[in-house]
Amino acid sequence: MRATDHYQPVLYHHHKRERKSKEIRVDLPHFHGTDDIDTFLDWEMKVEQLFDCYKVSEEKKVSLATLSFQGHALHWWTALVRDKRLHNEPTIVYWNDLKSALRRRHIPSYYHSELMDKLHKLNQKNMSIEEYRQKMELYMMREGIREEENVTAARFLSGLSLEIRDRVEVIPYRDFHDLAQICIKVEQQVLRKSISRSSYSNSYSKTDYKREGKFLKEKPRENPPKVIVQENTKKKEEFIPSGRTSDIKCFKCLGRGHIQSQCPSMRTILMRGQDLYSSEEEKHDENTSEESDNERGEDTYAHEREL
Repeated sequence: MRATDHYQPVLYHHHKRERKSKEIRVDLPHFHGTDDIDTFLDWEMKVEQLFDCYKVSEEKKVSLATLSFQGHALHWWTALVRDKRLHNEPTIVYWNDLKSALRRRHIPSYYHSELMDKLHKLNQKNMSIEEYRQKMELYMMREGIREEENVTAARFLSGLSLEIRDRVEVIPYRDFHDLAQICIKVEQQVLRKSISRSSYSNSYSKTDYKREGKFLKEKPRENPPKVIVQENTKKKEEFIPSGRTSDIKCFKCLGRGHIQSQCPSMRTILMRGQDLYSSEEEKHDENTSEESDNERGEDTYAHEREL
């Protein structure tokens, strides 16, 4: 047999390539070190959620968290590390230690008692059912309260408005979530009824306004009251200009040097019983008597001449 008669396959040796494990990059939200407690607690909760999601090891949590520090938070962390090195103290390596240091820095000692007081005094007031529920659950989560669902349901019912609570109390429910959904449904019914009432009242007021306007148009007009105007009986004070008397002018005789009240041509009227006596009449009588005497004298003289 020839050597070429048999086919000998070429054996290829497959070398397994070692794949380098790729490190997953975790982008944490920035923390600026503000004094707002809710902002800090939201950042802490988000960081722990990302650590659990990406399975970050305990050795890398502190380094990743401190890389997200910005502004005042970065200054605080740098000063803390420097002080520990100066006092030969161990640096913070674990996330729980860093979280405790951050809580001491940003959460005051009275926060928990104040939070419990807010939780006990929480009422719906002007909030919707969903907003009221979210706020109650947030306070319980911040305080770390874990209680049975019937206790939480009783706490939720005590803070509802009277109109919704009176309707919901007679409806059976399974758990707290079911109770919240029933309250939302009742709230929607109340809102629909209030909207329908407001629209009906608006339409009713418009029809009344139209009817009143029509009635006013058909109503006959009454005679307007007569207004009696009283004339001012006060005499106007005469204005006497200061200066030379020759400039004064009388409005009666149009002469100068005197005023109307001092005019010599004004007649004097005396009242004697039922008779009136006037100075002008006296002058007139004197003039007429003189003329008559003259006429008589002339007549007598003429008569005497003729005689």
